[in-house]
Amino acid sequence: MWMYLGLLSAVFLGLHNLCKKHAVQGNEVFPVLLGTISSGFLLLLPFYLGSYFDPDYFKSLGFYIEDIPWQKHGFIFIKSAIMAASWVLAYQALKHLPITIVTPIRSAGPFFTFIGAIFIYQERPNPLQWIGFFLIIGSVILYSKIGKKEGIHFKRNKWILAIIAATFLGASSGLYDKFLIQNLELNPQTLQFWFCFYTVLILLVILVITWFPHVEKRKAFKWRWSIPAVGILLQTADYFYFKALQDPEALIMILSAIKRSQIIIAVVVGGLVFREQNKRKKLVPLAGIMLGVFLILYS
Repeated sequence: MWMYLGLLSAVFLGLHNLCKKHAVQGNEVFPVLLGTISSGFLLLLPFYLGSYFDPDYFKSLGFYIEDIPWQKHGFIFIKSAIMAASWVLAYQALKHLPITIVTPIRSAGPFFTFIGAIFIYQERPNPLQWIGFFLIIGSVILYSKIGKKEGIHFKRNKWILAIIAATFLGASSGLYDKFLIQNLELNPQTLQFWFCFYTVLILLVILVITWFPHVEKRKAFKWRWSIPAVGILLQTADYFYFKALQDPEALIMILSAIKRSQIIIAVVVGGLVFREQNKRKKLVPLAGIMLGVFLILYS
């Protein structure tokens, strides 16, 4: 069951990536990011209020948000800080790079998760899993060669470095999720609600320093329907992902790889919607990434 939940998460993540590209194009990144996380927080707020005023009813629905000690709040705040940094870097990169370049680089995330799962959680890969992960990395390198034809030089482009750093931080957060769900026994909606709450606070501090004091930046911001859509789709994807992680048999390295199947939506549909270059050539490394994911699942 946890694999099917992972696939559901991947579908919503793919749609989330398309909306995110629409939201940040020609727009101010930080307020867009705040808008998306705030939308997710508002989506979860009724469940928090309902859990406070009518806990039995929300427990029966399976959406009860628990009271947790301050120590667990501290652990959730760490996750919020990691992901806030990852999103700031990723959104800036997405604003300046084609989605058909950004998404495959993000697809290297399972490799970092893979290494962490081996050393931290002692998950043991078999030969097919090794081949699958190196196929993913090799395909990302091939994407870098295609990216040069669009004027994107991976060694000299700071946005490429930003998306690589964002990918590493995102993978670190994925490993941390297993600790929060399985070791601290947080239910998905409790983790999601407080994660959104602390992330909103962090982003507000960033905006107070970098955005609110500048009139020209405030005027440049454009509200779009895709901003709340990003937040809603992300929280839906995370809910299925965290539900999958609740299964004691769930392997974080496999779940991380399953989530990469979102690139079918991002590369194929996104390439058509945003009319980006070299779509056919990008199908070759896309096939490599998908083969890598298949080998992992098959193994």
